[in-house]
Amino acid sequence: MVAGIALQGASNLRDLGGWPTQDGRRVRRGLLFRAPALIGLTAQDEATIAALGLRTICDLRGMREREVTPVTLGDSRHLHLPIEPSVGAGLRDIVRTGQASGHISPADMFALLREAYEAYATLSADQYRRLFAHILEPGGLPLLLHCSAGKDRTGFGSALILTALGVGWDDVLTDYLATNTQWKREIAAKLDLPAEVADVLLSVHPDLLTAAFDAARRTHGSIEAYLETEIGLNAPARARLAELLLED
Repeated sequence: MVAGIALQGASNLRDLGGWPTQDGRRVRRGLLFRAPALIGLTAQDEATIAALGLRTICDLRGMREREVTPVTLGDSRHLHLPIEPSVGAGLRDIVRTGQASGHISPADMFALLREAYEAYATLSADQYRRLFAHILEPGGLPLLLHCSAGKDRTGFGSALILTALGVGWDDVLTDYLATNTQWKREIAAKLDLPAEVADVLLSVHPDLLTAAFDAARRTHGSIEAYLETEIGLNAPARARLAELLLED
């Protein structure tokens, strides 16, 4: 069900469509995409992306990340919804944390990532609220969502979208975990970390996504209440989301 789109200079560009919902419908293809920061593209890659007809690109990277590696893709509208590395799982920030302490273990790295994921659901909820607002905005689709690696900030956002559409948790997890096979870890060579620590950092883990959703439940009682209160998806908005993104 994972719909990867092959590129020569990047990896882990995927269509979020195709997943079945619990009420028997299916997420439309060709309207929502997830990716890492699409840099280092070949001319053929650019043609492949142009063929997607993207109207909106939502960039979840922090200000510095965006300045260092700007992403420009055709005539698409670029929306910066920054989740800063000091809050989100910015790779450089996590690496610096370990280097400053002189040592970081795989367990330390996992704990840092868990803290970041819980922050997505709590401290960064407004950015995801704005993401959904742009999805619902007339003329906003097709839309591409990305961060730096396309695995953590993008992973949580993609999971929220699929959950709001009624996709079951097992399929939400399957999409999230596909990064472990779809992403070629292009940034791995830049990391000055022991291999076992880098592996934790460069992988996605089901317990982390579960931790983010559990944080949302703790603060609101349920994911449904979280989506309505924090993300702005009241009944009319949910109906409009389904109208746009689901098919029978």
